[in-house]
Amino acid sequence: MKIGIVCYPTFGGSGVVATELGKALAREGHQIHFITYRQPTRLDFFSANLFYHEVDIKSYPLFEHAPYELALASKMVNVVKYEQLDLLHVHYAIPHASAAYMAKQILKEEGINIPVVTTLHGTDITLVGKDPSYEPVVTFSINQSDGVTAVSEDLRKATYELFAVKREIKVIPNFIDLERFKKQKKEHFKLAICPNGEKLIVHTSNFRKVKRVEDVIRVFYEVRKVIPVKLLLVGDGPERDKMERLCRELGTCDDVRFLGKLEAVEEVLSVADLFMMPSEKESFGLAALEAMACEVPILSSDAGGIPELNIDGETGFVCKIGDVTTMTDRALYILKDENLQGFKDRALKRAKEFDVVNILPMYESFYNQTIEKAKDLIIKI
Repeated sequence: MKIGIVCYPTFGGSGVVATELGKALAREGHQIHFITYRQPTRLDFFSANLFYHEVDIKSYPLFEHAPYELALASKMVNVVKYEQLDLLHVHYAIPHASAAYMAKQILKEEGINIPVVTTLHGTDITLVGKDPSYEPVVTFSINQSDGVTAVSEDLRKATYELFAVKREIKVIPNFIDLERFKKQKKEHFKLAICPNGEKLIVHTSNFRKVKRVEDVIRVFYEVRKVIPVKLLLVGDGPERDKMERLCRELGTCDDVRFLGKLEAVEEVLSVADLFMMPSEKESFGLAALEAMACEVPILSSDAGGIPELNIDGETGFVCKIGDVTTMTDRALYILKDENLQGFKDRALKRAKEFDVVNILPMYESFYNQTIEKAKDLIIKI
């Protein structure tokens, strides 16, 4: 198949999943065309089956904000026509699904019917999408898609609750490349961070309020009172300065490191003993899956689709959002020497269920079904 993939080229979950999906499809022999305003972060190697088409966003004095959706729709039209694509797969509803609808109508005028699959990732539905100023467009765009997927059962349910969606939504979970995300021998790194055999807690995020990084630091502060422990915080964002001040107020600076954005996050995860994800909203928890693949147990909130991934009492623990006391108790339980290895083993076993080799056929099957339905519709018309 020749597939166009539209996504945000950022560190965010939707962009990561879209890029990794495209790379996996290319390895299977499909021709993949990425359409976005910048080369995706993880599109970091050459392949004969991978192509990148940059959306040219021109700035005109007339516009206070550049009309990205129009530029994107135009680029989709050009790529579909000249690369003879079989299908467009857009990740994140806003504005990709609406731009795809516009492109589809333009192409239809030229006798080209391009099926569109829309994948919902989370905040495009639970945060941005339900904003009254966007809701009508989001609802319309989803209903006009030829196929719709969501990354968790919780997100599927939320979409039906928040929008008047008539389309069937298929759940295809996020996935992991176990060739990349696996425990590596990084004892020298662990020794540098934890020279006296301390346990190591890790958190990665974009440091927005919804990620509740403060809960991570406060749990760490309480755990630190009981056992020797260190904390690594990976990522960057609007809450970072506030979190650095909190560490100074709590007197934990010597045991906390802010690492900023990292490409090779699997190297950090390889030396971690516990991964924390106390988010208020999380449609799936891709960062947690990456940690589990590196044999790291998870301490998470019960937000969104996280409990579908992190099995309470097996791969870690699931706690109420903001319940720092319970999280502290659970962290101490996991980090006990007699418990830790069992949690690590079960985390890896669970992660293997989401290996890309298991999930990729779900997408390929869904693509084929969507293309066939589109052909049948043309015949009936």
